[in-house]
Amino acid sequence: MTDITVRALGDEEWQVYRDVRLTALREAPDAFAASVSQEEKFDDELWQARIKRSRRLVAEDGDKIVGVVSVGSKPGNDERVSELFGLWVDPELRGKGVAWKLVDAGVRQARQDSYDFVLYWVGTDNGRAVAFASSFGFRPTDGRRAMQSEAEDDASSEDEMAMVYPLGDDPGAVPSSVL
Repeated sequence: MTDITVRALGDEEWQVYRDVRLTALREAPDAFAASVSQEEKFDDELWQARIKRSRRLVAEDGDKIVGVVSVGSKPGNDERVSELFGLWVDPELRGKGVAWKLVDAGVRQARQDSYDFVLYWVGTDNGRAVAFASSFGFRPTDGRRAMQSEAEDDASSEDEMAMVYPLGDDPGAVPSSVL
């Protein structure tokens, strides 16, 4: 494996984001709260608006995009909280540090954007994801929600757990309002 680099996409690179997002949805349909059949129907204007809503970070192995994560403001009223979402890594590179580089870049971006916390929702049945987030420094909370899925054939009742990464000097200072 060559050196993996991570960079933020510019607004003009919406097609790059679209392509990697659709690749992720095709490869791991159960990992996302959307379906490839829905998102393939999105027009160019929607993709252009979507890339502007959040920072889209891609991992590259040379000229090949091998991963993606998004980081942006958490829906709701707490302006101190950023949310990390849409993490995907090419299956051939899983377990080789690509996800770590993406999450690290997302956390650094949230810090640069002056957030105090990064929120990351992880499936409670996904032990590997929970272990990964914990090893990075995300802490589990008692925040739970039903897995949000728009997939046509999804009958899953899996829950997600909110995990939080404090960006300030006091890692114990996680107010309940972050959830």
